[in-house]
Order: sequence, then structure tokens, then C-alpha cells
Amino acid sequence: QDWEQRQEEDTLLIERILLLVRNVLHVPPDPTEEQGVDGDASVHDRVLWALHVSGMDDLLKFLASAQVEQQWALHVLEIISLMFRDQNPEELAALGQGPAGAEHREDTRELETLRQRELAEKRVRALQRPSRHSRFGGSYVLQGLKSIGNRDVVFHKGLHNLKSYSHDLGKEPRRVPRRRQA
Repeated sequence: QDWEQRQEEDTLLIERILLLVRNVLHVPPDPTEEQGVDGDASVHDRVLWALHVSGMDDLLKFLASAQVEQQWALHVLEIISLMFRDQNPEELAALGQGPAGAEHREDTRELETLRQRELAEKRVRALQRPSRHSRFGGSYVLQGLKSIGNRDVVFHKGLHNLKSYSHDLGKEPRRVPRRRQA
């Protein structure tokens, strides 16, 4: 709902939900209780994943960026700071460039070598064929089709143009004056 259409109960409900999320994220970690395998997700990480799956993180981003929802800005800021509570900034920055980043660089390098090899092959093929193109498509004798003088027609275009052949090919059409047109 827009802020103009909200009742007082709706505003209180939103504030209570934000305070509940803040309080859940504010619970300190207990290392004696969380004895998992190395690399296992902590309780805090599992809570963050549950917030993500439920879509709560998108709602928090909306509340943080919407101009008309500025009254919740401090609550959202506190929730976001609690989300990143036990995180090391260097690790977060390097997270996107870890093994996946190394694989991406390796794939990029491999694609670049393939591209260079393909360009080299293309240059070699270009050097092997003659540089000048012969425009001479050949001359063909059309047997059974007579030209002027009772000889067979000699066709000087490519064979793919044979279907569109007519005796009037290349002739200028006779212009009929406008007043004599039908």
C-alpha cells in the first residue's frame, strides 16, 4: 500500500516486523553451540539465506531506496549492518573473484588463443587465393533457342541468371508518350 492509504495499524505492523528482523539478526553467535564442519553455514548465514528465500531482502532494498519510505531508513540501515556483522570486507570483495574469477580468466585466455588461431588461418587462406577476382562468368550457348540470324543464343551471364533470360534482356524499353498510353 502507498503510505497515504496505510492505517496506523499497518505502520505499526511494518515497524514491528522490521524490529523483529533486527532482533533476530542481533543475536550473538555461540561458538560452543555451533560446532559444525569447517565451511558449514553458521546459524547467522542460514537466517540470511532464509531471509533471501522469503524475499525479505528485496523488500529491504525497496524500503532503503524508495523516497516515500524514508521513515524506515534507520531500521533498514541497522538490519543491513547486522547482515554484514561477521564478514571481513576483503573477503567480501574477493568473493566474486575467487575460483570462479580464475576460471573466467582461464576461459577468456583460451578463447583469445582460439580467436588468434582462427584469424591466422583466415589470413593464410586469403594469401592462398588470388587477390583479383575474375569477373568473367563464362559464355554459354543456349541450344534450341535461336537468335537473330538463325544461330543459337550466346549467353554471357552466369548460369544462375539463366531462368530470368529473355530476348529483351539489356534493351531499353520503348517509351510511349503519356497522351498515347492506354
